[in-house]
Amino acid sequence: MIQEREVSRGLTTKEAEKRSINYGLNELKHKKKTSPIVIFLAQFNDFIVWVLIGATVISGIIGDKADAITILIIVVVNAILGFVQEYKTERSLEALKELAAPTCKVIRDGSLKVLNSIELTIGDLVILEVGDRIPADGTFIEASSMMIDESLLTGESAGVSKDTRKGKNECFMGTTILKGRGIMLVDSIGMRTEMGKIADLLDNIEEEKSPLKERLDSLGKVLVALCLVICVVVTVLGIMRGNDITEMFLLGVSLAVAAIPEGLAAIVTVALALGVSRMLKRNALIRKLPAVETLGCTSVICSDKTGTLTQNKMTVKEMYMNGKIYELEKEKLAEHIMLMKAFIYCNDCNYNFKVKNIEEALHGDPTETALIKGFFKDVPLLESFVVNANRVFDIPFDSTRKMMTVIMREDGKETCYMKGAPERVIDKCTHILEQGKVKPLTPQKKKQVASYIESMSNRALRCIAAAYKDEELVKNERVENGLVFLGVAGSMDPPRLEVRDAVMKCKLAGIKPVMITGDHKNTALAIAKAINICSSDDQVLTGDEIEKLSEEELMKKVDNVRVFARVSPNHKLRIVKAFKKRNNIVAMTGDGVNDAPAIKEADIGIAMGISGTDVTKEAAAMVLMDDNFATIVSAIEEGRVIYDNIRKFIRYLLSCNLGEVLTMFLATLFYLPNPLTPIQILFVNLATDGLPAIALGVDPADKDIMDQQPRSKGESIFARGLWSKIVVRGCLIGICTLLSFMVGRYYNYDLVTCRTLALTTLVVSQLLHVFECRSERHSIFEIKIFSNPWLVGSVAISMIMVLSILYIPFLSGVFNTVALNIGQWMLVLFFSGVIFIINSVYLLIKSKK
Repeated sequence: MIQEREVSRGLTTKEAEKRSINYGLNELKHKKKTSPIVIFLAQFNDFIVWVLIGATVISGIIGDKADAITILIIVVVNAILGFVQEYKTERSLEALKELAAPTCKVIRDGSLKVLNSIELTIGDLVILEVGDRIPADGTFIEASSMMIDESLLTGESAGVSKDTRKGKNECFMGTTILKGRGIMLVDSIGMRTEMGKIADLLDNIEEEKSPLKERLDSLGKVLVALCLVICVVVTVLGIMRGNDITEMFLLGVSLAVAAIPEGLAAIVTVALALGVSRMLKRNALIRKLPAVETLGCTSVICSDKTGTLTQNKMTVKEMYMNGKIYELEKEKLAEHIMLMKAFIYCNDCNYNFKVKNIEEALHGDPTETALIKGFFKDVPLLESFVVNANRVFDIPFDSTRKMMTVIMREDGKETCYMKGAPERVIDKCTHILEQGKVKPLTPQKKKQVASYIESMSNRALRCIAAAYKDEELVKNERVENGLVFLGVAGSMDPPRLEVRDAVMKCKLAGIKPVMITGDHKNTALAIAKAINICSSDDQVLTGDEIEKLSEEELMKKVDNVRVFARVSPNHKLRIVKAFKKRNNIVAMTGDGVNDAPAIKEADIGIAMGISGTDVTKEAAAMVLMDDNFATIVSAIEEGRVIYDNIRKFIRYLLSCNLGEVLTMFLATLFYLPNPLTPIQILFVNLATDGLPAIALGVDPADKDIMDQQPRSKGESIFARGLWSKIVVRGCLIGICTLLSFMVGRYYNYDLVTCRTLALTTLVVSQLLHVFECRSERHSIFEIKIFSNPWLVGSVAISMIMVLSILYIPFLSGVFNTVALNIGQWMLVLFFSGVIFIINSVYLLIKSKK
């Protein structure tokens, strides 16, 4: 335990600030951030853009300067839009990395403080415990049963023990505490550490790529090839029919620029990054971008109970001793003095006796602090017990043994105290203390004790037993044998108020919520029933039962299990594998260092932001900043929203691009004049492809998104009829655009007017289609138009751009358009809106069935 005499040392804030100025920050060198200028110039590093720029230069040379300037302006505006997207993405991800920076417990100004490890300086005293990652190089000035994983530096997988008495006290940045606890004096920071020597290697590790983004990159290459073939066909046929070669070349290049969805993968990255930002606002920090995609597939959530499903506010309610159960509030101190000592001394809480409030004086595990707060309301009284006893030996608690043992020296006498799981403690006892007398712990007495413990567990109380041994201890082997059983404290951690609703939301979404806990079966079952995770005993499996099952047997059982009780971290790994073998996509939470293997094995590893260790957070794909189960459900919902939004703008972009290509291709096939000029095609690309597509990426969720079953992890982005929607709608956009052009010719409008009709029909068709893309299951009449103000705003901007090139004389001259009258607008609205209205009414009728 870290007592007040320990927290009275350390640097002062002023000393730390001076040393930070002299020695710098405790950080390793990182890759240079890409400058905004480089990001902007990279937008022009594209073959099609080069061709387009070359074509405009040729246009300028042959005298078509207005077109050349306009096309260049469009290219630059497109580059600016691309730059904004990429720059925002990079800054967002950089900010998230900084938020994920590790923290450490440091003694400053005589008290314990939690600091970002970058603020450490030489001379600082750092408190280190199991699971912590060492934040700098240093030496241990105190170490208790210390074992460190130094494999990152040495390659040796075996832990290295540290002992200040034997001079083995050096420690290094990046290594991990496997066992024990201690206080480290910082000797070296930043690039001066051993870790600094391999910083360049770490800096070259590539960021994980999104599988979806990679699939879309591949799709993009296929689409590029198809579009280029069609564009070449259109160009060649036009030339063969006697059209101007320069005009047809520009037309082909412009059509390629408009048709190729070069922004598809970029917009996916933007959507994922924006989604990550939204998740952070809901207390879910995404550490690995691909996790956003996988979240939407989650079919099983394996969640810790304590602090995640419950409030993590443990309070001792009852105590068993002297053969009966007491309510602690009504007891006198003298009646449970030995039990109280066992819980105080066999405890790793940190104390700060400078404060008067017992809540502020105690820092540590909620169960351990509850055991002390249950007996003490007065800080000075607690201090009198703690300072008059010294720990001379301990065997720390671990999740496998489920026990902790200490030897304390009180008034020159050594006493052994033990606390832990009741069944483990009872096994180590041969006697029991009752009414101040030590009596043999007979089999009959064991049964009696077990029945009281079961009664307490049935009331959802977490039971911690204690024992002691009053004798001189010489050999370590004798410590945990022949103890005297003292009693049991029953504490309760009530369920979080929001969890019951979150569990119901999971079930409606086809997701199985599963509780995993080290608690007794009855305690776990009582909490699980309270939050509606399970309803009967046969849905509970204990760690001992798991031990008896083969991998095959466990795999067959897991589908019907909703609570795993009395499990160790090793069991967690088996549980995850069993669920995965049943074709589930598994999310697994954890906080301890031993949880890391299970978290890494899970499809979505989730670390606790408050109680989790650095090792667990590094292994995790997501960190819960509030350790709350409801946050997991919110993150899964957000994951589904992001995936849906990606499908939305893929549907929109490809439908529109197909419509543009088809318009020109069909016109060529039917020997019609070109319905659009090169500059008009580029204008369509600028007006419709950019802002509306991005706005779809932030579209709110469908009202029934959490009523859908989880999608398969291997599902194609085009599954569930998306390809057919894209092809059908793209063809209709192209056909309707061409029909408006042909109707214009039927009414003997001049070619400029006919092209204006086609241009306006094409743009308005796409802007109406963007609202259709907001849902695959619901009609536009069921969606609140203004629930996505960004989309409404982007469509308004696009329409203003269209009206500008029609009714502002200068722009009308540049884009070769004319002002349309009311009759002509009726034609545009008919061809643009007829399919939109028919489709919306069809979906409305379908959803009402």
